[in-house]
Amino acid sequence: MSTFKLSSLALIVLIAFSIWSSSLLETCEARKGKHHQWRKNRGVKRDYGGHHQHHHPSGHTLSALKSDNYITPEDIAVSAAQKNSAVYNVLDYGAKGDGKADDTKAFAAAWAAACKVQASTVTVPSGSVFLVKPISFSGPNCQTDIVFQLDGKIIAPTGAGAWGSGLLQWLEFTKLQRLTIRGKGVIDGQGAVWWNDSPTYDPTDETADNSTEDSQTVDSYSGKMPSTKPTALRFYGSNGVTVTGITIQNSPQTHLKFDSCTNVQVSAVTVSSPGNSPNTDGIHLQNSQDVVISGASLACGDDCISIQTGCSNVFIHNVNCGPGHGVSIGGLGKDGTKACVSNITVRDVKMQNTLNGVRIKTWQGGSGSVKNVMFANIQVSEVEFPIMIDQYYCDKGHCANKTSAVAVSGINYVNIQGTYTSKPAQFACSDSIPCTGVSLDTIDLKSVQSGRQLYDPFCWEAYGDLKTNTVPPIDCLMKGKPSSSSSTVQSQGGGYSC
Repeated sequence: MSTFKLSSLALIVLIAFSIWSSSLLETCEARKGKHHQWRKNRGVKRDYGGHHQHHHPSGHTLSALKSDNYITPEDIAVSAAQKNSAVYNVLDYGAKGDGKADDTKAFAAAWAAACKVQASTVTVPSGSVFLVKPISFSGPNCQTDIVFQLDGKIIAPTGAGAWGSGLLQWLEFTKLQRLTIRGKGVIDGQGAVWWNDSPTYDPTDETADNSTEDSQTVDSYSGKMPSTKPTALRFYGSNGVTVTGITIQNSPQTHLKFDSCTNVQVSAVTVSSPGNSPNTDGIHLQNSQDVVISGASLACGDDCISIQTGCSNVFIHNVNCGPGHGVSIGGLGKDGTKACVSNITVRDVKMQNTLNGVRIKTWQGGSGSVKNVMFANIQVSEVEFPIMIDQYYCDKGHCANKTSAVAVSGINYVNIQGTYTSKPAQFACSDSIPCTGVSLDTIDLKSVQSGRQLYDPFCWEAYGDLKTNTVPPIDCLMKGKPSSSSSTVQSQGGGYSC
């Protein structure tokens, strides 16, 4: 009996202790929660007017006021979520995506919203075709790190009325910092109406003059396209530009252009237009520095890649070219202008059925210089002129002879192999400003007509070194440097240095 009483007493004490402990724990948790709530209240961000800051319904994140207020981990998580949710789909801004209605205003509105938010994304979704008139997505007041996610298809208007008297570009991005264009989408310039130089008329379109804002259709009426043909996609005055994955096709003129840009990355881009489409360069560089182009597939009616004045530190590799006119530096020095190009590397490139392989072309009468160029590991197949320097470039019937020229020096050719259909190598250099420092190493070029050499290599005022024997022999390249008289002409010519 005494044992039972003792056991009962012990059980009662244990139950009482459990109840007391539970009460104590709840009190502590309550105090902790109160303290945590105080911390959260102190962490609320306020603007200068003392009002709480909110996330705008449209997706904009209002800029936070920098203060000494305590910011909780929850605040950081919410901020990150807001940042990741800054996506602006053109369909949400009124785009129809049916390939007929004019979606220009919707694109402009989506860009205007994204422009205000750092690391935002403009989305052009797959499964839709967007008809867009000439438009400029411009800074410099936009935030940085904007992404233009292109997965759908954008097409250009084919009616002359959309182009006025003529424009230099169709889609343009200007004065932006760290911009990315990416995706698996297509930009289609519908260039056939420009190449054929024919009137455009669509008898089924009866909405050209009475369209509404809700369903606006780009006009298409009788009349020739302007003589000025636009570039499909142009970047101007921007830093940190990345273009990857997209396809640009059938541009009226150049497909992709970078003008006055720095730190440019182009990768896995496809360019496609017929080999007989006029002046449809694949990628055009001008006044741009620190450029890398890789993994591109380029088929067009002019230069696959064109490098113009003001370009330096350009690295091109693992590119397929053809049809087209090869990879060209120039033409430089037109109308007596000064041109400066330096530190260019083109390597691991395949060219098939192109007019030229790797080419440098300059006009007579210009000034400046092309220097420090490397062409390496170039595979050519049925290329008319695999290797060319032409300081007498002329794209019209007759060009007057002039003394001054863009100086060409330090040009290296390493491991150029394959087949040609006309002439394996041509170095046509200036009488007054000869080419210097031309280096040939492991050149193996064979005629497509087995056992028959079509034309011999040609050299004029070209100086340099044969590092190895070449096929065919390029014995016309003169060793060493030009005479002192030529050097004097060059040094006294004025403006040749850059």
